Amino acid sequence: MKSVKSNYNKYPEIEIPGHSGFSGWEAIAGEIKKNIPGTSGTKTIIVLECYHGTMNHVLVRELQNQLPAVCFIDAESAMLKESVLNDKFAPYITDDPVFGYITPLSVRSFYDDAKLATLKDEVAQRTEGIICIYGTGASLVVPAPDVVIYADMPRWEIQLRFRRNETGNLGVHNEDDPFARLYKRSFFVDWRVCDRLKKEILPVADYVLDTTHAKDPKMVTGKVLQDALYQTVQRPFRVVPFFDPGPWGGQWLKEVCDLDRSAPNYAWAFDCVPEENSLLLHFGNLVFETPAINAVFFQPDALLGKPVREIFGEEFPIRFDFLDTIDGGNLSLQVHPLKSYIQEQFGMSYTQDESYYMMEAKPGAMVYLGLKEGVDPDAMMAALEQAQKTGVSFDADKYVEKWPVKKHDHVLIPAGTVHCSGVNGVVLEISATPYIFTFKLWDWGRMGLDGKPRPISLQHGKNNIQWNRVTGWTRENILNRAEKIAEGEGWIEERTGLHENFFIETRRHWFYDKVMHHTGGVVNVINLVEGREVVVESPDDLFAPFVVHYAETFIVPAGVGAYTIRPYGESKGRRCATLKAFINEQNLLHCKNA
Repeated sequence: MKSVKSNYNKYPEIEIPGHSGFSGWEAIAGEIKKNIPGTSGTKTIIVLECYHGTMNHVLVRELQNQLPAVCFIDAESAMLKESVLNDKFAPYITDDPVFGYITPLSVRSFYDDAKLATLKDEVAQRTEGIICIYGTGASLVVPAPDVVIYADMPRWEIQLRFRRNETGNLGVHNEDDPFARLYKRSFFVDWRVCDRLKKEILPVADYVLDTTHAKDPKMVTGKVLQDALYQTVQRPFRVVPFFDPGPWGGQWLKEVCDLDRSAPNYAWAFDCVPEENSLLLHFGNLVFETPAINAVFFQPDALLGKPVREIFGEEFPIRFDFLDTIDGGNLSLQVHPLKSYIQEQFGMSYTQDESYYMMEAKPGAMVYLGLKEGVDPDAMMAALEQAQKTGVSFDADKYVEKWPVKKHDHVLIPAGTVHCSGVNGVVLEISATPYIFTFKLWDWGRMGLDGKPRPISLQHGKNNIQWNRVTGWTRENILNRAEKIAEGEGWIEERTGLHENFFIETRRHWFYDKVMHHTGGVVNVINLVEGREVVVESPDDLFAPFVVHYAETFIVPAGVGAYTIRPYGESKGRRCATLKAFINEQNLLHCKNA
């Protein structure tokens, strides 16, 4: 791999003119004081509502240092006992080591009626002074306080806190549990509950706290944040990427994205997963970090487009990430659930159809995709079960077809298809958003980063493998189906793959000059797959020119409409290529009715 100095921007900021905020606990406390009457005999109630993962004890300690006259009351002290919560949420957490069921419950389900009533009485009986009720569910204690402060937290940071044993799940003290267990409970219970509460509280919050970096807190008013989200979706933007190692990880991301060269590997780069990524909002005097999902929750029509919102609600349905196996190992052999299965078993409304776009491929790179002709399902499952029980190697080459791949190949992977990327490739994975529902069939006999075997899901896999997807079917239906559909002076547009089961369509543009694009009223997600840098512009100057570098993923909101992309800077006069994904409405309706 030829080494070229990275120009990848790991911390993309979104300029938000006309606003400012507060940085540091002294400034934050000073602003809060402005809402507190100076006269004696008065009573002021502050609700400090917290997303899961916020380290409440640190937050309160710092505020107490600055606001000693305030009485702080922990709302979470009124929660049910841990044993009761564990029993209550057991049907959603389940005994499966990886998968659960999306809970429909709210934060109210965490609270003990009697304890909550006592806490309400305690607050009501205080006739004067400053009272701050804090924690997840604090708004249940006093629904109409004088001041509402919302402390938010992005999921990527919560995961880092899990790994550092700094926080556990909501309502329980289980910080020492394995990461996988903490993540699973959060995915199926905690984050669902907190997101439902956030949709109610954040729009009416007087202030919003960013304590992602605990020693450098930031605060803006709720109105400022809402305006910032509005401004964000008027133009192309990027989320903050998140990088992670893995047992099969490679070395490509280190160079291309300028990551820590001393790290053993990087397996994943999550470059467009709004549920877990952040936005960096630059307010002039500070940079404020907020979960990217907030733009989906509070600007859904402008961001997603009404046709997408009508089907998916306030969810971002397209996911871009990188899988790096350069000088690494094979991914696990796996399969994703069919739509009916993911609905019935896990409470998800749609499944993870996906595709592999090859960003890089060394000589000999390949993918496992589909089954070989004449495979006996019983024999294959028996071999997998034997490998799982005894540790004897599973002969994947006997049952699963291997296909050589090269840079810029695009492989489709509809749910139910056995697959995995092999060693020495870099995959730009483009998929529907239900991103944890991977049924591992075989992990090549290796251990996870924790030194323990990674969970294998043979029964789930058996229930979803489509045994008719064999060599001939794979070659005909899902392997490199690129076709030219349009061209003009200095550009060519190709459809790189669309299967009847996919609602995501992809288009690749090769270009030396300016290319016209239009969102078509639905959100576009784009990656620069060839070229050092390009610039995205509005034909009507509706947004400032937006520069994108190699391998960066960016989002073009549905409401943007027309936009252009052209080579820029080091790429002027050179061939560039973008890969664009969007929701195909015709196929979306087909999938909905399937």
